[in-house]
Amino acid sequence: MEIDGIQIKKAASVGAGVIGYSYALKFAMAGLEVWAQNRTEESSKLARQRVATSLDSLVKNGVYTADEAGEITARIHYTTSISEAVTGAQFIQESSAEHYEVKWELVKAIEAASEPDAIIASSTSGLLVTEIAKNAEHPERFCGGHPYNPPHLIPLVEITKGEKTSEETVERAKAFYTAIGMEPVVLQKEALGFICNRLQMALYREVANLVLSGVCTIEDADKAVTFGPGIRWGIMGPSLVFELGGGKGGVSGLMNHLNDSINLWLEDMADWKSFPPEFAQVAQDGVNAELAARPAETGNTPESLAEYRDHMLIELLKLHKKL
Repeated sequence: MEIDGIQIKKAASVGAGVIGYSYALKFAMAGLEVWAQNRTEESSKLARQRVATSLDSLVKNGVYTADEAGEITARIHYTTSISEAVTGAQFIQESSAEHYEVKWELVKAIEAASEPDAIIASSTSGLLVTEIAKNAEHPERFCGGHPYNPPHLIPLVEITKGEKTSEETVERAKAFYTAIGMEPVVLQKEALGFICNRLQMALYREVANLVLSGVCTIEDADKAVTFGPGIRWGIMGPSLVFELGGGKGGVSGLMNHLNDSINLWLEDMADWKSFPPEFAQVAQDGVNAELAARPAETGNTPESLAEYRDHMLIELLKLHKKL
């Protein structure tokens, strides 16, 4: 594939764990040759198993034939060498442990072997790109590329900029992710938790508040989201939903019309700055009860729930023409 005049044939996934293996798979699904790097052969063996399991699911759900899955598998190469992984790669995705010290060492090793025009994107979910790249020789080519798990299925990727990230890097990263079938969004400035983690945690704070206040159970809160706003959010974002909900007045009409009521709701909603510690067990007990009440075909164990999630994601992505 060609991005801004640069032919991209090889990508690297440095740290092919839960996120990194999935990124490697996504790159290979887009037709790229991919080098997936792990620190040990044992970790690489686990990455191979995860790739095989994910491709089996895609075949089972009619996305690929067995032969096509074999071709994708053949495009992923495994190594314990950072140098081998990144040499000649035009795009490098780093998905290592969430510690600055670990990432600083990786940045040094990646820069020592990578091409001078290679884009280096970090999958970090909470660290600042500015800090990750602070010791880099070329911090302008570093950006964040935070995915939603699993990235080979969920298209969203949040691109974050450090203080020295160039606009050229952001545009090239955006073009690359778009070319492989992802949906990039760009943060105009660094923010803890980025966009989606903040949105989902704001919602979950109110779930906790409703459950702890005795308004509903964990199961009913999940049902309310799944079969209420969640089913619409799988089609379009909340502002577009409200645009339709406002009729001729659009989103502004809806907000103006409901302003007084909305303010009453907001006044009554949680505004905690930390979750009550007891909620962790309350949530777990609620989930256990919820799983026990679910039929097997929609997932009543963590394993079958993950299988059901992937099936539903694949079907939704087919409607979005993303698979």
